[in-house]
Amino acid sequence: MTQVLIAGAGPTGLTLAIDLARRGVGVRIVEKAETFFEGSRGDGLQPRTLEVFEDLGVLDAVLAAGQAPVPLKIHLGGEVVGERMMAEHVEPTPDVPYPNGFFLGQSRTEGILRDRLAEFGVKVELGTPLIGFEQDADGVTAELPGERIRVDYLVGADGGKSFVRKALGIAFEGTTDESIRMLLGDVQAEGLDRAYGHWFAKPEDPMSGIVLTPLPGVPHFQFGAPLGEEQVEASLGTLQAHLDALSGGGVRLHDLTWSTVWRPNIRLAKRFRDGRVFLAGDAAHAHPPTGGQGLNTGVQDAYNLGWKLADGAPELLDSYEPERRGVAARVLKISTEILDKYREGADDALERGENTRQLDIGYRGGPLAPETTGRIRPGDRAPDAPLKDANGKPVRLFELLRGPQPTVLVFGDGPAPEGARRILPAGSALSDVDFEDVGGHAFAAYEAENGRQVQIRPDGYIRGLTA
Repeated sequence: MTQVLIAGAGPTGLTLAIDLARRGVGVRIVEKAETFFEGSRGDGLQPRTLEVFEDLGVLDAVLAAGQAPVPLKIHLGGEVVGERMMAEHVEPTPDVPYPNGFFLGQSRTEGILRDRLAEFGVKVELGTPLIGFEQDADGVTAELPGERIRVDYLVGADGGKSFVRKALGIAFEGTTDESIRMLLGDVQAEGLDRAYGHWFAKPEDPMSGIVLTPLPGVPHFQFGAPLGEEQVEASLGTLQAHLDALSGGGVRLHDLTWSTVWRPNIRLAKRFRDGRVFLAGDAAHAHPPTGGQGLNTGVQDAYNLGWKLADGAPELLDSYEPERRGVAARVLKISTEILDKYREGADDALERGENTRQLDIGYRGGPLAPETTGRIRPGDRAPDAPLKDANGKPVRLFELLRGPQPTVLVFGDGPAPEGARRILPAGSALSDVDFEDVGGHAFAAYEAENGRQVQIRPDGYIRGLTA
């Protein structure tokens, strides 16, 4: 049985552990911290991450615990002058069931992922740092407190200061901007309406402000304020003083549960793999918080890597770095452009568009995506569509993809390999293993003529199309 050791139990490591465990892969996940992280930090979940969470079996819990984006009230000089949404609400479509972002504090997301992992009999090993490791052609020998273990693969999901990355000597290329810092924290705010986020600024400088966003499931707001180069302690008094300077008073902060002074790291590892050791999440790419990309990109690193580690085929393992490093570079560019808008005080610095939702991320032209023509091609995200089974029960195409296996879709009455899922036009006679294309959306989404076959990877991307 394949054995994988994961260093780091944040969202990336937990996602990977779940994906491996559900495949029957032996996995251990170790965390050097003595206690689990408590704080909101990465609280924005993008639509593609919601699709991943649906496949992993945690979406219902996430939706029950979190909340949709709320309007932002604009306070200038102590007066409310209007409100705005950071992103325009988008209605679901047959091929995109979750088109909008969602909010849940990172520690609560991690708790849901840990609960799901425990269903497979795997628990995070707290207070267990990875002390050292060495690899050879057949595996990795890792040193943990009081034991040495032998595994097939090691994954460093251990954050921006990654021990694994540093031990491999992999450069973390990019910048740390000491001139821009932010004061962040989770705090209660007496006198603020929790149905809204709140932006406080001076009329003469409306884009240099403080934002307080309500956190779902707890009575706290996430506080964020620019600091520039001033040196401060991340204390309740500091948060209150910054708010008072822009609000004119009237809002009392209390019960600060987490705080930090953050500097924008914008970095990308030169390599995501060294032999049998892989990097994922913040260990491989460090993002500014602008655009809500960091956590989401790490989750998708894990989702890309899990099935490849479970299979172990060299061509699959070789594809991880070119697929995910290219995505990380693109996402870092988006986050940096938004950060630059904040620096410049641009009017649209708070707006979020399609490029932050990660639904358009794909692997066209990559090692697993042969070049073809057409609107939909290998490497693209596999679209959803409404279907019905032989009993007339509504079924979503995503339900056919759910689980750790690859899927073959056959459209129409052409020949089908064993285990394929056949999709037929409306009005067709269905067998127990056939599905009716309700409204013709599946045929349209996959540009399908009768007999088309579509091979879909376990991570929901198209690997091949025929006919």
